[in-house]
Amino acid sequence: TFTAEQPPNTFWTLGDNRYGVLGINDIASRSSPVQIPGVTWATGATAYGGVNGERAFAVRTDGTLWTWGTNQAGSMGVNQSYIQRSSPVQVPGTTWSDISMGTQFNIAVKTDGTLWSWGEGGLGQLAHNNRTNRSSPIQIPGTTWANGRRKIATTNTSGAAIKTDGTLWVWGSNGSGALGQNVAETNHRSSPVQVPGTTWKSIKGGYDYMVATKTDGTMYAWGNNS
Repeated sequence: TFTAEQPPNTFWTLGDNRYGVLGINDIASRSSPVQIPGVTWATGATAYGGVNGERAFAVRTDGTLWTWGTNQAGSMGVNQSYIQRSSPVQVPGTTWSDISMGTQFNIAVKTDGTLWSWGEGGLGQLAHNNRTNRSSPIQIPGTTWANGRRKIATTNTSGAAIKTDGTLWVWGSNGSGALGQNVAETNHRSSPVQVPGTTWKSIKGGYDYMVATKTDGTMYAWGNNS
């Protein structure tokens, strides 16, 4: 599945639609672009095809966040679980800035510097000091999280976020050392822990690995190197 933005403030989508992930109110796949309803999608907003193309999110110009596709473990954030949606539905809240998706969980940052998570939490990937699933967004402690592109990231089962002071924090599964803590792979964390160093600028996650840049132009990577 491929989802892309087209001006002015419209979204278009095509490809595999078996889970309703194209957001066009059916589950028929498309080989040509079709428009997702609405003409108020934010410029630069990102719609994500999730792992295996299962779900997607996008921000509108009014700061609202919308989602469609599958909903395992409450990963859509609409206070329900395991209910598939083939049309966009709103995630509670406004002033959303950016979102990053793991396998069945998500983290998102707002313009006020707050950080939120929802979905599957069995490995601590929601950063709430427990391993409980959540079907609605719940705030991760702190109000100084940086907002903007590449300030938050997810691997398949862990999360990361940069604060306004340039520090980098991680949580969740530590498979293959994805948390960058120089400890055993099974040492998972359910609350944010700091990655050594400061002046972090951007962060991106893959399958059990992360790559990040600093403000001096240097790049760092850790985790799965297969």
